[in-house]
Amino acid sequence: MNIISYQADADLNQAIVTGVLRQERWIDFQTAKAAGLKGVKDSEVLAIAVQQERILVSYDLKTMPSEFAKFIRSNDSAGLIIVPQKLPIEVAIKELLMIWAIDSAEEWVDRIGIRPIL
Repeated sequence: MNIISYQADADLNQAIVTGVLRQERWIDFQTAKAAGLKGVKDSEVLAIAVQQERILVSYDLKTMPSEFAKFIRSNDSAGLIIVPQKLPIEVAIKELLMIWAIDSAEEWVDRIGIRPIL
């Protein structure tokens, strides 16, 4: 059972990453800045997350789910979590902490989740 690692998309509020890391310092949650994702196309962002075996965490409910569906037709993915922008930051933090604590990385392969489930 592998532990989950996260990759923040460029559109994700940095306060979510900071809040997750403040509550659980052992979580491997890479910022978009650290990965150089600003201005990068969705398909390339997904490829970068795959290379590093990270679940991508994004606000992009508009284009990312369809890009993810296209991507996994020919590639494996560590997974995608969509966090609705209107979701309070503290709820998003709790959701990501819960996923990290309960799920394994294998459970998220080629899977998309919108958190919390709406």
